[in-house]
Amino acid sequence: MESDSLFESVPNFSEGRDAKTVAAISGAALRAHVLDVDADPDHNRAVISLAGLGPNLLEALVASVKEASLRIDIRQHSGVHPRVGAADVVPIVPLGATELSRCRELAHRVGERIWSDLGVPVYFYGEGQSLADIRAGRGRLDLGGPALHRTAGAVCVGARPKLVAFNVILPGVDLGVARGIARALRESAGGMRGVQALVFSLPGGRVQLSMNLFRLEETAPAAVVAELKRRGVVIGYQQVIGLCPAVVAGDAAAGRLLEARLAASAARAGAVLCAERGDAEHLALARRLRKEAESLAALDTDQDSLLGGAERAAALVPVLKAAGVLDGELRAMLQAAAAGLSQAMTPSTRAAYPARAAALDRKLDTSTIE
Repeated sequence: MESDSLFESVPNFSEGRDAKTVAAISGAALRAHVLDVDADPDHNRAVISLAGLGPNLLEALVASVKEASLRIDIRQHSGVHPRVGAADVVPIVPLGATELSRCRELAHRVGERIWSDLGVPVYFYGEGQSLADIRAGRGRLDLGGPALHRTAGAVCVGARPKLVAFNVILPGVDLGVARGIARALRESAGGMRGVQALVFSLPGGRVQLSMNLFRLEETAPAAVVAELKRRGVVIGYQQVIGLCPAVVAGDAAAGRLLEARLAASAARAGAVLCAERGDAEHLALARRLRKEAESLAALDTDQDSLLGGAERAAALVPVLKAAGVLDGELRAMLQAAAAGLSQAMTPSTRAAYPARAAALDRKLDTSTIE
């Protein structure tokens, strides 16, 4: 059921320059856990990473789409990234043990609420039509239409597995050459498995290779970097947009690990609940939890950090339980965080820390981390 399944959503909004608008949209989503807000002025786009159980995420998404629809006039929008609406794309992503079929069910509920409550038409992408089809004008509206909303356009809602949005600046490369590189990398053109790639011309003469890596078990960011180097391409600044699963994280994902942000958000929520209790013991624990949340959110990608992060996420469950503030959502987030960070550990790390790895495995073997 959606009520006991954990999801991530990474809605993309067509505003990345007005900080007040971005803050209002992310603030409207507080029914769920806001893991990250990544606003890009060049693309004029904000990517907000949310997590929560189904009912909470549903309400958060509808509220944030409503705020975007009130504040953004897509007719006035400018930016290099293609878009069809103020709240442009709303993907639903499985976390923990959640199955993709549950994400599709939740995606349909989100889309139905967006249309019924807000009057904004909805495309369901990934169900016979791709985002590329929709943006090229080849899509069909599933809810509403035939006209788009006058100022908010339409919303693309769908279910997908985890992916990584990965950008690379290509210094000294002109647009034509960069487009050839992007074409060679794309899965659709016979390139690397699980790679979608576009090229953008950014201010200051920068050329950006912008990619979605959607088969992470086959092509991680490190594989793309290696292929570019093999082709003799000079690589500049590397950037992860949103968050990155720890198991495929490279240096560019430092401080942007999905599982670390899950644990950090759970700790932050625990701190709020402890502070509400008001007694000296709970207030002291709230201070410690806030510090732990800040540290976890900035977790690095080296193996020692990943092992330590997994241990810390697992340890937060009994801490919050003893404090009387652990609920099902926080437990699910911490379980997903600990498991994901543990999966990112290499065999050599496990061999170097056998006792710690074994203790962590014992905790993760149970259906609940106690």
